[in-house]
Amino acid sequence: MILEVLTHPDPLLKQKSEAITEITPEIRTLAADMIETMYKQQGIGLAAPQVGKQIRLIVIDLSGPELKEEPQVFVNPTLELIGEKQKAEEGCLSVPDYRNTLVRHDKVLLKATDLDNNKIELEASDLFAICLQHECDHLDGILFIDRMSRLKRSLYDARLKKQLKAEKQQ
Repeated sequence: MILEVLTHPDPLLKQKSEAITEITPEIRTLAADMIETMYKQQGIGLAAPQVGKQIRLIVIDLSGPELKEEPQVFVNPTLELIGEKQKAEEGCLSVPDYRNTLVRHDKVLLKATDLDNNKIELEASDLFAICLQHECDHLDGILFIDRMSRLKRSLYDARLKKQLKAEKQQ
């Protein structure tokens, strides 16, 4: 089922998510729905808070949105930042029609579990590392625009304010 993706400035996007204590049928269904939603929205990653669920669950598929061959689900992910810092352009389904360059680590150590409660520990690099950092930020109520410089953020906020005003007038 396609889920509604919350967009900034929805206050739910700023809340910290709770750990998942048990993999239930509802969690499995949510993960499947998140993958379907991610594909429909042309994304490569999605976190549960983006669909209004304040739990620590993310889905990623770097083969998407075209191929849709490698969906991955991570429950209660944690990251250790181990690489060098690099600049990369990011966008977000919760911040539509906006992209910007951020500095992120190019390698991370991921620890999580899968939907069968198996432990996952892997080193991710490049786009995978950036995507993991981006999605895990959502679990802590952080959007990629929160990591921009003060100047870039003020320019974005002014643009959003103008856009919201125009929508109200329609």
